[in-house]
Amino acid sequence: MEWWKQTSIYQIYPWSFQDSNGDGIGDLQGILTRLDQIQDLGVETIWFSPFYKSPGEDFGYDISDYTEVDPRFGTMKDCDKLIQEIHKRKMKVVLDMVMNHTSDKHPWFLESKSSKESSKRDFYIWRKGTKKKPNNWISMVGTSGWNYDNLTDEFYYSNFLSFQPDLNYRNPKVKKAMFGVLDFWLKKGVDGFRLDIFNSIYKDEGFRNNPSSFRFFPTPDNHDEAFFQKKTYNLNLPESFLFAKEVRKHISKYKQKPFLIGEVSGSDSVLKSFLGEKADGLSLVFQFELIHFQYQAQFFKDLLEKNEKDFPAPFTPTYVLGNHDQRRYIDRLGGDVRKAKVLSAFQFLARGIPIVYYGEEIARKEGRISNFFGKDPIAKMNRFVPLFLSNLLGIYINRDNCRLPMLWDDSPQAGFTKGKSWLPIGKFKTSDTVSEQRKEKDSLWNHYRSLFHLRKGSKVIGEGSLFTKSTSDSEVLCFERVLGEKVVTIYLNFGEKDRKESLAKGCKLLYQFGGALVQAGTLLLPAHSGAVFESRLKK
Repeated sequence: MEWWKQTSIYQIYPWSFQDSNGDGIGDLQGILTRLDQIQDLGVETIWFSPFYKSPGEDFGYDISDYTEVDPRFGTMKDCDKLIQEIHKRKMKVVLDMVMNHTSDKHPWFLESKSSKESSKRDFYIWRKGTKKKPNNWISMVGTSGWNYDNLTDEFYYSNFLSFQPDLNYRNPKVKKAMFGVLDFWLKKGVDGFRLDIFNSIYKDEGFRNNPSSFRFFPTPDNHDEAFFQKKTYNLNLPESFLFAKEVRKHISKYKQKPFLIGEVSGSDSVLKSFLGEKADGLSLVFQFELIHFQYQAQFFKDLLEKNEKDFPAPFTPTYVLGNHDQRRYIDRLGGDVRKAKVLSAFQFLARGIPIVYYGEEIARKEGRISNFFGKDPIAKMNRFVPLFLSNLLGIYINRDNCRLPMLWDDSPQAGFTKGKSWLPIGKFKTSDTVSEQRKEKDSLWNHYRSLFHLRKGSKVIGEGSLFTKSTSDSEVLCFERVLGEKVVTIYLNFGEKDRKESLAKGCKLLYQFGGALVQAGTLLLPAHSGAVFESRLKK
């Protein structure tokens, strides 16, 4: 089985992980100093949000040079050292790759906009227009995707923010240039790429208008119908599905057997189209249903059964509770660490890839930065929308709040920096920090550590098939992982009351949390607890 089908992924947002030089911004040298702790946690693969050269208007997702490290974060020498040290610790490296667009400060775009006759003009999507825009396409942030350029009297297209012009993949030179970028990093030894808004790569060649819709608010798993528009012609085009196969084929020649995980959205049939009918497209796609969790056993049972039906082997589901664009899941649980333990156990023990966002392992909480004072460009666009209203409507406007610095210790800046942090640290208790939680046996950090290591040490959990099982109570979820004659059985109590479950003979307890206890062949499950058992199939 390919290594990436059984790995675990830990996302680092470099701005907020660890500062080494006192400028208040995290950097690569800072990350280097924390690698031993990441290894101790049990992480197998580290995904880095962008640290390429960038104006920083969208905090790295606006790239001005794909093959340079931004000076904020260090040097290419630091990067090479980081890759080397991660591999030395038997972990893998995944880089965020923004193939859809560049910064408007990228030399390609500066040349493209300099003249209609520029050799780079067709690197981007330009259309004629007067006072009327070329068509009705709405970007993923709810504004028109068309941006007028005074110098050449034409519009360029951006499917995200106006300073992030989309590349034109109908130009073979663009494809060649971006494959060259992938080659540059693969030759440095990176093990894969997370592909940002990959469902936006191709747009309709005829520039047809999108049909209207009654739906306004997008969701993490569905951007293709929002802002009263079905994005039929600027998202999820068949050419993008085919391009996924091209990229997969291109990277497959490298000895490290790299993989691709795509940020895409849409129905399960759309996601499977990106994966390819023969599993020959993207290796993995982000599945965001877990972000909308209902804390009930039935929700998680339904999700498991849906994924087993729609994404059976050789496809591999992914389980995501948060990222740099989403509200932190501990806040959606009202800060209840007991429930966080149940959710993370589900995430790690299901068949699929668990993807952990930095700070989730210590229940890092949301900030309360108002949209008015936000640094996030989306917050700036909506600065007069009160924070309580955006939360009430279920839309996430100010992403600053999920990007606050990591809490390492109880020093004034939480061990993140000796200077003034780029985002406020916020209020925290000593018990919220990594250093304190490492000492506490029953802390969330140690729970995550147990899950990382349990998963890494069990071939059954890493490779086994999955079957849901019936239980004596609707608030208890039970599922089995099976490989050959070996069985791992998981029980999770989502309820507020103690529950009992009968155990088969010969079960060996692998892990328990929340006070779960075995007595005379019966499993006692206190509220928000769980247990994991190992056994053999009955002949």
